Amino acid sequence: MNFKNNIFTLLIAGLALISCSKEPQQKNVLFILADDYGYNDMSYRGSQFYETPNIDRIANEGTVFNDGYAACQVCSPSRASIISGKFPARHGITDWIGAASNEEWRKQNRYTKLLPPDYNHVLESEYITLPEALKEEGYATFFAGKWHVGEKGSWPEDHGFDINKGGWDVGSPKGGFFAPYQNPNLKSGPDGENLSMRLAQETIDFMKSHKDEKFLAYLSFYAVHAPIQTTEEKWAKYRQKALDNGLADKGYEMGKYMAFRQTQDNPIYGGLVETMDDAVGMVLNALEELGLAENTMVVFTADNGGVAAGDAFSTSNLPLRAGKGNQYEGGIREPYFIKVPWLKNAVKESNTPVSGTDFYPTILDLIGADLKPDQHTDGVSLVPLLTGGEIAERPLIWHYPHYGNQGGEPTSIIRKGDWKLIHFYEGPRQELYNLAQDIGETTDLAAQQPDIVSQLNKELFDYLESVNARYPKVDPEYDAEKRAARIESIRKNWIPNLEKQRLQMLEEDYQPNADWWGSKVGTVD
Repeated sequence: MNFKNNIFTLLIAGLALISCSKEPQQKNVLFILADDYGYNDMSYRGSQFYETPNIDRIANEGTVFNDGYAACQVCSPSRASIISGKFPARHGITDWIGAASNEEWRKQNRYTKLLPPDYNHVLESEYITLPEALKEEGYATFFAGKWHVGEKGSWPEDHGFDINKGGWDVGSPKGGFFAPYQNPNLKSGPDGENLSMRLAQETIDFMKSHKDEKFLAYLSFYAVHAPIQTTEEKWAKYRQKALDNGLADKGYEMGKYMAFRQTQDNPIYGGLVETMDDAVGMVLNALEELGLAENTMVVFTADNGGVAAGDAFSTSNLPLRAGKGNQYEGGIREPYFIKVPWLKNAVKESNTPVSGTDFYPTILDLIGADLKPDQHTDGVSLVPLLTGGEIAERPLIWHYPHYGNQGGEPTSIIRKGDWKLIHFYEGPRQELYNLAQDIGETTDLAAQQPDIVSQLNKELFDYLESVNARYPKVDPEYDAEKRAARIESIRKNWIPNLEKQRLQMLEEDYQPNADWWGSKVGTVD
């Protein structure tokens, strides 16, 4: 009897093992994209300030790409690259859509040496995008949140999404993070409803109504873009946390053209981050409740680095240098997590450099669809890396011939292996860093490694020429004295004001307005 029971037990255990390892017939995709979210803006990366248990959960249950990158240091190009699989120099959207270029740039009164070139303001309609490729495989496709990849005629529904909740021309949350919103593609909720939670609920509603069919749910948060806003309760929590951690004597240092935040102690931004994380948790919990957790891959990433300068000066990306809009690692290195429940041999982390262009072929590969190398031209499938293998070494390319609102310069970048070469169009000149030894990009090795500079520079410009990249040109009206005066004004005036604002947000009686943006009125469940 005991022998028979043992055999029966082993048989059941074997069948269970086979069942657990069997790939599901319905493979869903939940793609979560944060806006302006820094590499170190999460507890998973060791932040002692931000609390992100739900984002951390994706990292802990999936594969973490430690050298994961956005395709650009600003939003529109990166977002276009994710769904097209093309680097910005190829698809032509090289700046955030709406930024001034050519002679119009002078009206910004930055007094820069170069005039940035024009760029494409829509994603080309002839491209087969990621959602369109999934539709060919029978997927229902849904988009919620920030789009910023073109005006009407180049909205989500024009590039393969069946449903669009909130995606339109602009990149900031018009009306703020609390209802009433000012968004033509998102019906406003009750006054005080939180935008991140609303977008999460829209995503959940879609998954509920499509739980019996294959789907792509693309949740693209407006958070944590400026204007930074939170509730009074979350502000109080992070105010106290900042005080408990001990306030630094100063929060800003002057860079070449802009002041950069050096501390993670902004209580409003801390609350905004936590609310986005709460929204992520809502969606992850819904997957469990709907019985979809085991057949839905989850991707989490961001479109560019955290805002250390310009906009709301929200966070510090240290030890990474600089932030959004900049050519250094703080501007382009991102959270990059992929969780695939049916991939039983997935590794916990990878140190191979990867790009936002790689999501397109990777997702196709993971659902068992044929790849489209003529479409995701600059992306490769990361399935070998997910399963502990390797991919061929290749260069990653960035092309941003513009001036960022956050102090960034017109540059093109190539990373290959541990080496990163930055070509500055002012000069021109190059900087070279070994990222394996110098993640903070503190030591320029260009003078010591001329052969590597020459090799990478050739590879970079061979690529740029092959895709007909556009370049900045010298402004004949350039006034060096006016430029120097502007930089000195930032040094003398901006930094003291920023330090004052930083401390004001931490005062016990701080009140941004009468009702904390209406957030006391109500919240969404």
